[in-house]
Amino acid sequence: MTSTYAVLSEGLEKRYGDVRALRGLDLAVRQGSVCGLLGPNGAGKTTAVRVLTTLAVPDSGSARVAGHDVVREPAAVRRRISVTGQYASVDGDLTGAENLRLFARLLRVPRTRADELLERFGLTEAAGRPARTYSGGMRRRLDLAAGLLVRPAVLFLDEPTTGLDPRSRNAVWDAVREVASLGTTVLLTTQYLEEADRLADDIVLIDEGRAAHRGTPAELKALIGGYAQVVVAHPSGLPAAAAVLDRLTGSEPALDAEAGTAGAVSTDPTLTLPRLVRELDAAGVPVIDAALRPPTLDEVFLRLTSGTAPRTGTGTRATGTTTREEHAA
Repeated sequence: MTSTYAVLSEGLEKRYGDVRALRGLDLAVRQGSVCGLLGPNGAGKTTAVRVLTTLAVPDSGSARVAGHDVVREPAAVRRRISVTGQYASVDGDLTGAENLRLFARLLRVPRTRADELLERFGLTEAAGRPARTYSGGMRRRLDLAAGLLVRPAVLFLDEPTTGLDPRSRNAVWDAVREVASLGTTVLLTTQYLEEADRLADDIVLIDEGRAAHRGTPAELKALIGGYAQVVVAHPSGLPAAAAVLDRLTGSEPALDAEAGTAGAVSTDPTLTLPRLVRELDAAGVPVIDAALRPPTLDEVFLRLTSGTAPRTGTGTRATGTTTREEHAA
């Protein structure tokens, strides 16, 4: 184990009855970074968080968090971390302000920090109401605020923005960026791929209890190449367009006869839009539209965890022979 990593696990195994939730999970999260754990439902993300936060004991393997062994030194780990789970755990009989001020007092944090977080998460007007009267999104924001009262060595966020509206989600993202900029390591599990793309320095794709792929968002996107799509002027041109894409991209195109489109993931990093247009023209394929763009993290997730290739999208486009830049939302 090395001090370079705030979270380091080797060969973590965890079984619940006949279900192997973790199957030799290896993680290495650099200090001061934001690491996103992505994976399908049931892949083992929440179990990994439970083990790393001392809420579950692994059957085998080892893990250290903030320099302490999660099995032999659980109390020391708990003193160095903060955890926000999937479900709000605030006291419904206390007001929003009372909840945060209670936690602030227990954690020996100035009361002003609680008031600051109430304002940041848009809860100032509701601060005097019992938390049981809050909507689900408001309770979630209050729970997140409680988890950010202190600036721990490692902050665990297990799907922190589930059920939040875009404004509240942006508030959480800003808070995560702030604590990370101050040196806190953040381990984030999420089902929102845009969230991981915006926040994470590194991403680990967990599948069937193992770390299947890891790297920066850009590195993971590079694993599946770009995406090329053609809209033909007439359905009769679809086979020829598909043949061009097959030759240029090195992968089998996905065809949609009704929409008149052919698309394929490109394994050739040198493929350019002008070359695609020239090849289509040389093959005598009249096209309405052509596009070439990098993959989204959603497409990386689908392809690397389930083998599903992307079929649609926007990016660098050409209509006829005139090109224009268009960025995916």
